[in-house]
Amino acid sequence: MRKHKHSSPTPSRRGADDGGRLWLYGTHAVRAALANPLRRSRRLLVTRPALPSIQAVARDVTAGAPSPEISERHDIERLLPRDAVHQGIALLVDPLPAVGLDDVLGTTAGQSDAVIIVLDQVTDPRNVGAVLRSAAAFGVQAVVVPRRHTPEATGSLAKAASGALESVPMVRTVNLARGLREIKEAGFWCVGLDARDGTAIAEAEFDGRLALVLGAEGSGLRRLTRDGCDILVRIPLGGGVESLNLSSSAAIALYEVRRRKL
Repeated sequence: MRKHKHSSPTPSRRGADDGGRLWLYGTHAVRAALANPLRRSRRLLVTRPALPSIQAVARDVTAGAPSPEISERHDIERLLPRDAVHQGIALLVDPLPAVGLDDVLGTTAGQSDAVIIVLDQVTDPRNVGAVLRSAAAFGVQAVVVPRRHTPEATGSLAKAASGALESVPMVRTVNLARGLREIKEAGFWCVGLDARDGTAIAEAEFDGRLALVLGAEGSGLRRLTRDGCDILVRIPLGGGVESLNLSSSAAIALYEVRRRKL
């Protein structure tokens, strides 16, 4: 990382620019992007109070990372979505290279303990980001989503993922039902999480290569997605609570998967 310089940002569409690039923001998301050799970074805007947090990881950033441009908070805020919690740091980046389902299935071939997550039309970017964060924490190889009805990898998603967007591939497939068939043909046991049906997760019988399938909050798994699962499981709840939010459910299910594998 080269020495910082003074610059004032130019106006752009909030959260993106006209070249398809996007602004990431927040300490964890930006530091992870700077350290990711697959991520092409273009501009780095930093307020003076936030500069030490970037300088502290200078040795870990990829070669050719942009110089920090000392900026005012209001200059950063006009480039980002309203109410974005940027912590005085914003990074303009190119989108990550696309990863296909075939790539993931090829990479995980021969891994007897491989785990992937499949999300069925989860539309809230913060939910997707939080699931990515749990996926990174539990060593998940990829998060598979349908191409339609899934948010783009925006700054808000990256902020919720707290850096996990850089380490866990987010794989988009045109047809989720067909994608599930391909996953099963690759030797994965597809376990659908359903709040109202299925066996209690601690009592269910599943092992080996796993694909944990979760639906959107409220609507849950669509019929074709449910039909594509080998088994349905639920997280037993009490206290009058009917369901947990998506990211909490994902974290609990991943913990149970990890517990079995250990």
